[in-house]
Parts: sequence; structure tokens; C-alpha cells
Amino acid sequence: MRFAVKDTLTEEEIQRGLRTVIKDGLTTQAMVTLTGGVFLVAFAVKLGASNLVIGLLAAITPLAQLVQIPSIYLVEKYRVRRAITVYATASSRIFWFFIALIPFLFSTTEAELSFLLTALFLYAAFGAVGSSSWNPWMHDLVPQDRLGVFFSRRMSLALALGIPLSLAAGIYLDYWRTVFPDNEVYSYSILFFFGFLAGMLGVYFISTIPEPRMVPVEEKTKFFKLISQPFKDVNFKKLIMFLGSWNFAVNLAAPFFTVYMLVRLQLGMSFIIALLVLSQVTSLAFLRIWGRFSDRFSNKSVLGVSGPLFMLCILAWTFTTLPERYALTVPLLIAIHIVMGISTAGVTLASGNIGLKLAPKGQAPAYLAANSLVNSVMAGIAPILGGKFADFFAERELSWTLRYTSPGGDLVIPTLNFQQWDFFFFLAFLLGLYSIHRLALVKEEGEVEEKILIQELLLEVKKPLSNFSTADGLRDMIQFPFSLVRTAFEKVGMRNNRKDGRE
Repeated sequence: MRFAVKDTLTEEEIQRGLRTVIKDGLTTQAMVTLTGGVFLVAFAVKLGASNLVIGLLAAITPLAQLVQIPSIYLVEKYRVRRAITVYATASSRIFWFFIALIPFLFSTTEAELSFLLTALFLYAAFGAVGSSSWNPWMHDLVPQDRLGVFFSRRMSLALALGIPLSLAAGIYLDYWRTVFPDNEVYSYSILFFFGFLAGMLGVYFISTIPEPRMVPVEEKTKFFKLISQPFKDVNFKKLIMFLGSWNFAVNLAAPFFTVYMLVRLQLGMSFIIALLVLSQVTSLAFLRIWGRFSDRFSNKSVLGVSGPLFMLCILAWTFTTLPERYALTVPLLIAIHIVMGISTAGVTLASGNIGLKLAPKGQAPAYLAANSLVNSVMAGIAPILGGKFADFFAERELSWTLRYTSPGGDLVIPTLNFQQWDFFFFLAFLLGLYSIHRLALVKEEGEVEEKILIQELLLEVKKPLSNFSTADGLRDMIQFPFSLVRTAFEKVGMRNNRKDGRE
């Protein structure tokens, strides 16, 4: 049988499987690079998407993560993780073939956007089912003493492929727009089709990875009973409130950065991609620094510095136009992406670590699952509301200028100008400040005053930055493999059974 599981795997089978996992990581990264992020948003804009539709696009992925919860029971019932992963992933990725055909299949904007939203939801939902079986499968396949090294290497190789691929795709889109200005939307169809091919090649690689048999469990734990425990922990509930409000604030604004640069600032795709790559490179360059600080001081201290820094970046977006592009627009955008990369690394690292640290021993999966549930809902609701806000403020403007009148003429200096996106960028900044206030209520051992950490950070910044790489964005902090909840509970139950046997 093609998807047969084995009681034990030989070392040769494990090594061959690990090499195939690397290949899948590369093909998946190629698919995600060519189909997601800025390219998807730009495609939607070319189809005539409103701000509300852009918000819905951003909301689909986090909300679809909730599908992982019932998927846990699917894995538990059939216990063939490779088969579930292959069928679910193939069903997921095939929708990119149909998305690539949208400009050829439909003639109205309403039909195109409706199909796009439906196809993306099904893509994300089936993908969540595949993730629910993939995570525990990899947990059993990869040797425990090599988990961190193996997946960090897989991520590094994937990101090393993603950077030049995204830059090449951006240059290709700009070239197509120059040569075929009236048929620009078809360039995205070609991009998505190659993404689909890369994704299906990844499905083939997944189908060849060996699967060890799942460990039998005698005692099953009720999921919803366990998921309610974190909300009875006062300190952890405060952490959930902080992370939930933080995710709401960030996702209220972040999904619209690309639209803002495309529509309001009229920037080319290759330049936008270059800015995003700059942010990613800066992010991982500072990841090690934030990691040392979190160990030396505390995760809360890191969040207390990196969080406000990121919120200042969101506020800075409102000054990239006064009221239109001006001499400092591009330098300010470069500075924003550099600082955003620095702060993103700190927030991503510390927000994940503080949840692990504050969760009681033996109950981390349930605590992290509860945290991720709240974050997924908040990150899903926020961009939808952001789209509504952008449409509401489309015809509204708030300006503040300084005027100096003299016999020789008038001097007018624009100091503030809010239009459309600027309003909810500022609103997201205010909500972010509130979330930082919620962080102050969380207790963590080893926390220090933020000014001490700032002094240490300034010392580190003065040192040469010799190692550069890339890092994923803030969305990582909201995604948690719910399937690991079941795996962890299985191991806890086995340990208890072994103890009872010894006694």
C-alpha cells in the first residue's frame, strides 16, 4: 500500500525521509512566494477589489486555522497521517490552478472576486486539515535531538530560495506591465500557475516520506475541557488579552500596507518586493540579539521595547504623504521597513516564548492552543473591520498646516494630513498602545525596566551586523499547530500509564 505505515523505520528510511522533507520545504516556499502576500493583494487590486475585499483576503488564513480543531479528531480516528496530509494538501493547492484561470473564466468584477474569495477559503481550509496531520507526523519522524537543527536548516534553505524568487517575480511583473500594459492581470495568472506546479511537486514529495505508526493511547482527554483551563489562570488570561489586542491592532493596519504602496504611492512591484526583503533580512539579523535579551532579561522586557517600536512604525506610515508623495517618502519607507524588521523579530520571538514560559509544565499544549484560538479570531476580524474603515474614510480628510504670511508671499508648511488609510493606521497605533498597557499587567520572572534593555539594544546596534538572513512576519505568532495538542496529551497519558504499571 502506498500510504502504509510502519511500526519502525530504519536509519536509512529516516534519512531519506528527512531529505524529502527538505525538498518539500523548497517547493512549498516557491508556491507560497509566487502565490501569496504582496502578489495576491496586487492581483486582487487589479481585479478591482475594494478595501473590504482586501480585508477579507487577509482574514481568511487566520480564521481557517480554526479548522485544525475538528481535524485533530480526523487524524485520531483514521491514524494515517500521510494519506490525510497528501489528500488534503493536494485538494488545497489545486485551487491555485483555478485562481490562475480567473481572468479567463469570468467577465465581471463581482464574479472574479467572489470566486477568488471562495477558492482562497477552500485552499486555506484544506491546508489547515493537512497541517493538523503533518505536524504530529513530523514530530514522530524527525529525531528529537535534531528537531531544532533540522527545521532551522529547512527554514533557512526555504527562505534563501524565497528571497531571489520574490525579487525575480517582482521584476517580471514590472517588465510585463511595461510591455503589455493593457493585459497586466494575465501576468499574475502565469505567476500563480507556476506556483501551482511547485505546490503539486511538493505534494509528490510528501507522498514519498515514510510514516511511523502512531502511538496507541489508552486514555483520551477531552479537548474542550482542557482548552478552558488557561482562562482560569489569571496571569495567563492577562497574556491572552495582551496578545489578542495586539493581533487585532497589527492586523487592522498591516494587510493594507501593500495596497497603500500600490494605490496611494504608485510604487512599482519590484521596489515593493525589495522593501519587504529588506525588512525580512533586518528581522533575522536582529533575531539573535532579541534571543539573547529574552534569555538574559525576560520576554516581557523584549515585548516592552519591540512592541512600541513596531507601533511607531505603523504611525510613521501616516507621514509618508503630505498629502501626496514628497522628497522624504522613499527614505521614510526604507527607514520604516528597517525598524519594522527589527521590531518584528523581537515581537515574534518573545510572544511565542512568553506563552511557553507562563504555561504550567505538562499543560503547555492546551494553554498555547487557547492562546492561538483567541489570536486567530482577533487576527481574522481586524482586517475585515480595517477594510470597512478604509471605505468609510475614503471621502474624508483631516489636515493641519502652518502658514506664514509676509509682504513677499505666503509660506505654507503641511504638518499633518490624514486621508483614508491614514485614519486607521493612526487608530491601529492607538489600539497598539492599549495592548502595551495590557502587557504591563502580565507577570514574568526576570523582567527588567525597558530603559535597561534599550541601553543594551543601542550597544548591540553599534556592533557590525555580519550575519543576515530572513524571517517570517507577525502572522507566525498567531499560528499554532493544534495537532500537537493531541500528540502531547498522548505522551502524557502514556507516561501516566507507565507510572501506574510500575506502581
